[in-house]
Amino acid sequence: MDNIRGRTIAITGAARGIGYATAQALLARGARVVIGDRDVAVLETAVTALGRYGQVTGYPLDVTDRESFETFLDKARTDGAGHIDVLINNAGVMPIGPFLEESEQSIRSSIEVNFYGVLTGCQLVLPEMVKRRRGHVINIASLSGMIPLPGQVVYVGAKFAVVGLSAALADEMAPHGVDVSVIMPPFTNTQLISGTAETPGSKPVEPEQIAAAIVKTLDKPKTHVSVPPPLRFTAAAASMLGPRGRRWMNRKLGLDRAFLDFDKTARQSYEDRARAAQGVVEKSG
Repeated sequence: MDNIRGRTIAITGAARGIGYATAQALLARGARVVIGDRDVAVLETAVTALGRYGQVTGYPLDVTDRESFETFLDKARTDGAGHIDVLINNAGVMPIGPFLEESEQSIRSSIEVNFYGVLTGCQLVLPEMVKRRRGHVINIASLSGMIPLPGQVVYVGAKFAVVGLSAALADEMAPHGVDVSVIMPPFTNTQLISGTAETPGSKPVEPEQIAAAIVKTLDKPKTHVSVPPPLRFTAAAASMLGPRGRRWMNRKLGLDRAFLDFDKTARQSYEDRARAAQGVVEKSG
């Protein structure tokens, strides 16, 4: 049975980066894709560009607003066959820097988008999947959800939560015939890493590699997926290190300062967006 062709797949935060690459890959496989994003102008551009690959629609979405999420999913159902086969909770932001310098707005933005948005999406879409005894929720976390790094304190906390949420939910939903997966990318070549320097431990992968892993997970569901796969076991082993071993490893890989020492000018535009990532951004003019 093809889990992709002809299925209605909703993707959050899909006007850029991993979400966009995933939409493109799924359209190539014959899925009916509905994308959401809070930036309306970028969303409309993405829908136009993706239209050449297949059947795609897009709607404004603020994942931190439950009503906005409900409206988005209702429109996705209308565009599809009256239900959603797959929800990919992809929307995420990554403010970085010293924890003691983080503003309340920045902390709330990170938690609301990276964790609450995922939780809300799961709560809103799973009832129909349980009723149909079929469906798949894929949550995009990060390997930072297994390996804590200085300069990413709040982001790491949110991603740890998504990894735990997904694993527990996968076991709770299994008796109902519904799959839940968590994808754990390493540093990915998107705007999330703008202004940061590449180190031995932070060589980025491309969004298309993450998209390929998502497609593979839909074809053959599993709970934990990292890119590339062996990194999951490396991360698990690293998480068992004591403080001295963990800090030694981070120094060797150049990760101890990667998110504390960065080009603030090159990153400013992304940081401004990430630290205030709530509410739909309407088109100007």
